Formats: sequence, C-alpha cells, structure tokens
Amino acid sequence: MSQQPSAARVVLVTGGAGFIGSHVVDLLLARDCHVIVVDDLSHGKRENLAAHQDDPRLQLVVVDLRDDFAAALAGLPRPAAVVHLAAQISVPRSLAEPLLDLDVNLRATVRLLHWAAAAGARRLVMASSAAVYGDPARMPVSEDMCDRPAAPYGVSKRAAELYLHCLGPGLGVATAALRLFNVYGPRQDPGSPYSGVVSQFMARALAGEPLTILGDGGHTRDFVHVADVARAFVTALDAPGVDGLIANVGSGHATSIRALAEAIVAAAGSRSPIVHAAARAGDIVHSLATVDRARAALAWQAETPLAAGLAETLAWLR
Repeated sequence: MSQQPSAARVVLVTGGAGFIGSHVVDLLLARDCHVIVVDDLSHGKRENLAAHQDDPRLQLVVVDLRDDFAAALAGLPRPAAVVHLAAQISVPRSLAEPLLDLDVNLRATVRLLHWAAAAGARRLVMASSAAVYGDPARMPVSEDMCDRPAAPYGVSKRAAELYLHCLGPGLGVATAALRLFNVYGPRQDPGSPYSGVVSQFMARALAGEPLTILGDGGHTRDFVHVADVARAFVTALDAPGVDGLIANVGSGHATSIRALAEAIVAAAGSRSPIVHAAARAGDIVHSLATVDRARAALAWQAETPLAAGLAETLAWLR
C-alpha cells in the first residue's frame, strides 16, 4: 500500500484490518479521508483491506500497540482523529490471562491516548463493550446502570473508559466510548474462536452440520450489523459535543438464540438440525441495549433489519 501522504483529513484506525475495523476504513475512504491502519494482524487480515490496496489514501502499519508503535508511525502524516478498535476480545482468554487482557485493553489504550495528544489528534473514539454490564438485573441496559462486569475483559473495557474520561481533557483530546453489543456481518471469520454466534451458525448451516445451542435457546442477544456499527464510529468523529460520551451501540431489539438458529437455517436453505448442549457457566442470560443516548448525541440508530443483515452475511460466506 502506498506511503504517499494525502491532503485529506487523516484518521488513524487501530485494528483497522479486522472485522469491524475494515468496515470503518471502507466508510472513511468513501468520505475521502486519508486512513492509517495500525494492526498486528494477529486477528486482522490484509484481505479485509484488499479492495483498497492501490488507494494512495490508505497506509497499513503492522505493529503491536504493546510495542514501540510510535517509532513505527514516525514520519507518517499526523492524524486529526483516532478510532481505537484494537483489543483482546475473548472473555475466556481474559479469565485465563488477565495480565494480557490488562496490557492490551488498558495499558495500550492509555499509551495510545498520550501518543494521540502528542501527535495533535483532537478526538479519540474507542470501542467498548456490553461486557461492562455483566449480567444486569434488568433489561434493557442503559449507560448509567451500575457496572457489574463478570470477567476481566469487561473490567478492562470499563477501566479504559474511565482513563479516557479522566485523562482526555488534560491532554486536549475529546474522547468517546461506544459500547458494542453483538456485532455481525461480512468479514466476521467463522473459523475464529473469537467469532460471534451468527457466523459460526452460518458456517455450520452452509455445511449441513448441526447448530449447537448452549442451553435451551431462550437466552437473548442484541444483534447489530457491522455497517451500522461502522457508521456510529465515523459519526462520532465529527458529532459536536461528544467529549466524554459513553453510548450503547445496538439494534435495540432482542433475539433469542433459538430464533436466530431457526432463521439462519431457513435463510440458508439448510437441513442442519438444531441441537442443544449444556449451558456454559458464566454466560449472561439476556442482553439488550437502550440506544436513546446514541440517537440523541450522534443522531444514530441501527438501520439494518436482522433478516436483511443475515441474508447479506450469508451471501458473503457462500
């Protein structure tokens, strides 16, 4: 990818070769930004950015944010804004390796904030997670509900939010955190252990293999399409008065895992049976976002109906 600078506004996207990040990159380039992607490619893929490989407005820097990323970025155009998506996203891994989770999700975020301030960036928008809520006492969850994260992953995301809120004003960087619910869509790798249930069910349905539901299938999730999520991040880069914003990014609709499995089997024209296994200890029962704050602060709401999003994702997987 070309290293030529651009006169367009520069935005740095960490994790920009990943599932969500590459969709953010697509949208930024469509809006004529110059995009610098920082990704260690541990989960991100060059092919997610292949459509832009000859675009001089895109630069890919392969580096881990735990390493000397400042040296890797030296000499490149300075960003006006940062979208921070790079993260350790596995709840089980955070339980097994909490220090890794701390380093990737908290320490690296604080280092990035300081670098952004020194580079002259005036806004940083971070991907947080519905995991900060743990297993809440009531539904839907609003941003001001008591935090009860059930694993180090949720703790690290909540701590990163607090660090941004505490340090951003003194550094002159406006910060915002978007709490993502269950994101799905094209480029979500069904073979990854960190992938969501949508892509995993789809891969099995297309292969004619059983779809295994952990538990009775009555537990619910708030599924939001990746294109809607990307639009939330890009909108947050320009929306006025969002310093310190924490906002849920979800569809605002609950879908049971059983209903999801049935919809995927039907959409795929599959004969895959739906089977059940023991529920996994620690899994939350219900998850559903209120999205009033995102609607008010960003004039944003999810626009992709689940049926249409599933059809698009299936078409990409086939």
